[in-house]
Amino acid sequence: MSSQSFADLGVSAAVAHALSERGIDSAFPIQQAVIPDVLARRDVLAKSPTGSGKTLAFGVPMMDLIEATDGRPSALVLAPTRELASQIVDELRRVAHARALSIAAVYGGAGIQAQAKAARKAHILVACPGRLEDLMQRGAVRLDRVRLLVLDEADRMLDMGFRPAVDRIVRATPAKRQTLFFSATLDGVVGQVAQEYTRDARRHSIAPKPERAADIEHRFVRVKHEAKLDALVSELRSDGRGLALVFVRTKRGADRLVKRLDRHNVKAVAMHGDKSQSQREKALARFERGHVDTLVATDVAARGIDVEGITHVIQFDAPEDRDAYTHRVGRTGRAGRTGLGITFVMADQATDMGKIAGELKLHEEFALTGFASHKARGEHSRPSRPQGRSGGSRRRRPPRRR
Repeated sequence: MSSQSFADLGVSAAVAHALSERGIDSAFPIQQAVIPDVLARRDVLAKSPTGSGKTLAFGVPMMDLIEATDGRPSALVLAPTRELASQIVDELRRVAHARALSIAAVYGGAGIQAQAKAARKAHILVACPGRLEDLMQRGAVRLDRVRLLVLDEADRMLDMGFRPAVDRIVRATPAKRQTLFFSATLDGVVGQVAQEYTRDARRHSIAPKPERAADIEHRFVRVKHEAKLDALVSELRSDGRGLALVFVRTKRGADRLVKRLDRHNVKAVAMHGDKSQSQREKALARFERGHVDTLVATDVAARGIDVEGITHVIQFDAPEDRDAYTHRVGRTGRAGRTGLGITFVMADQATDMGKIAGELKLHEEFALTGFASHKARGEHSRPSRPQGRSGGSRRRRPPRRR
């Protein structure tokens, strides 16, 4: 697909100029595909990976479909996480101002009164489902004037259990609305939901960019419960370590681990869903700038983290499944750099972790723990060391991230 300017796609001069001031002149493939359909007021189903430019794909034409005199909100964007909601607002704010439109985000973990006030004034409301329902129940937000509905990263919203809330929100919008549905997949349940929410939609599919093979060493470490903290401290004190991202299962576990590390003179910060947006942004900023070189996070809080210099991903608490493992370890070994993914495995987790390792073709690495390896297609494990750290595992190309 040849490069096109936003003006070529039918975007107004005011919006095109606002983009040009930010150095954005040529449209990405997803933007070239979607913008004309949105301006023609068509419903859209778009299969598009993260990082493809989908925010501007729906945000740019949205600005030209809304007038400053329209009811508020005229457009509603649903997003699965507060981080994504904030990113969308940051990306679109200057473009919205070029058309004298206001935009606001509402999400949990922040003051609801201030958000209610901002939501009432917003032409474009970007919302997480839970907080939006809170505001609707309080009578602070009505959706009967919404003419354009966007569901961003819809597959993640469904994965996170938001389907009932999203159904209620969609029913609260006018039936004669325009709906834009963006998802990393349009298969299965996601595809069924997409069909329910849209009418005669135009479909677009943008393939993810080929990724350079990451150079990640995968290591599984056999530990006892009472020795996990000492094992973590030892890894964090290893020579040549850069930034370390440590995954735990629960919010309380994250805070508790930060305190325990502090008693071992290891400075760390926690990031999880009970932290306010401001607290999470400050923690991530301190980590990204290297002021603190260890970040302890839960899976949901860590989604979207793309920080240069993460050399170690340590799974203090074992992942629940293959996708969680891939998402976690995928935070390192980026942009041609090397990385190390370390997973602590206790005896009662050996069976489940062995299966995950088998699915990821990490049989040899897992066998070094001394636990039985669960190989695919009946392969047999090589002899393994009975105890100790599982050093010396070969570097392998990791599974592709979702």
